[in-house]
Amino acid sequence: MDFVFVPGAWHGGWAWHPVARRLASAGHRAVALTMPGMSVGDDQRELRLADAVAHLFAEIERRDLTEVVLVGHSWGGIPIAGAARRLGARLHAIAMVSAFVPRSGESMIEALGAEVGGYLRTQIESSPNHSISLNFDAVRESLMQDEPEALQRLLYELLVPQPGGYMLDALDVVDFAELDVPMTYLLAEHDRALAAPGAELAARLGTEPVLVPGTHEAIITHADEVAKALQASVET
Repeated sequence: MDFVFVPGAWHGGWAWHPVARRLASAGHRAVALTMPGMSVGDDQRELRLADAVAHLFAEIERRDLTEVVLVGHSWGGIPIAGAARRLGARLHAIAMVSAFVPRSGESMIEALGAEVGGYLRTQIESSPNHSISLNFDAVRESLMQDEPEALQRLLYELLVPQPGGYMLDALDVVDFAELDVPMTYLLAEHDRALAAPGAELAARLGTEPVLVPGTHEAIITHADEVAKALQASVET
């Protein structure tokens, strides 16, 4: 299988490296992508969600990947939903790990609700490069609660601002049923950062969540368990 990993908001492909290395050691091809604008020094002002979708699709074609298992974390579920419809016979399966599963016409900001969404819109509008930054309190309280502070601060130092367009834009059409491929939803047991209950998000894929240990950042802190669950999902 060719596993293609898409990171969540504020993260780069580095967040998937622990899981990707384990799957590569098991004999799979593993590609962890960083979306446009998600490296230090990038200009995020003109980036839109369509750019992330196009980048994901183009990288799969450029690398001539087949039997593709698209794996998304958090916000990464949105570009996966956009690119999957374009992959045709290349697509083998979809797996979400504590990911947002979008609905047609629903942006990430809208899914987060009026209060949080309004705050984020204001931040985007006031940012010189049309981006959203994350503060350390969010890492400590929502993304990686109960983990050692040194690890929380390391994660915080690795994060970069998220392009505002990635959060404001929505996919016109989302229809996972039409893809007719296996779907898996892995849910971290102690996730506090999801925009909706994990069972509801999994149901949008037509499945039930499979629990893995950890917080929203389980792909880093519990890579063994996540990798094993992903491998099991394509072997059944």
